Amino acid sequence: MTVFAEGRCACGDVRYRLLDAPIVTHCCHCRWCQRESGSAFALNTVIETDRVEVAQGAPEHVMTPSQSGRGQEIVRCPACKVALWSHYGGAGDKAAFVRVGTLDNPDLCPPDVHIFTESKQPWVLLPDDAEVFAQFYRGPDVPRLYGEDGAARWGALRGR
Repeated sequence: MTVFAEGRCACGDVRYRLLDAPIVTHCCHCRWCQRESGSAFALNTVIETDRVEVAQGAPEHVMTPSQSGRGQEIVRCPACKVALWSHYGGAGDKAAFVRVGTLDNPDLCPPDVHIFTESKQPWVLLPDDAEVFAQFYRGPDVPRLYGEDGAARWGALRGR
């Protein structure tokens, strides 16, 4: 596999590579992500965990609660504590939700879809052509949002 992108934590102790293009990039506007990120939204790009390679360092895995009640495992730098990616209850540890801001070139992963916009900050303006969902999208939306390849990859992850 070729390297699609590389990233790191703030202090540089942990570096990683994405060995493929992501499946989809979510811009999540839920209150939970706002609180966790300390910002107006979280921008996560989703990729199979086996296509994320730790190139340097040994990240720590921290279990935290989540709004769904299923919890999430946050992969962080043990030194600077920057969150690099998460594993959420729905996809388990098979999918990594990589924090786009930790990529060396975050421009590679603009949002494909905005979710939980019902709690979006009112001063955040979205493009007219953006894919927007008040909550989370449903299964029938996946092929359109992810594309044919992304939908197939997501289905394989979920054992479908």
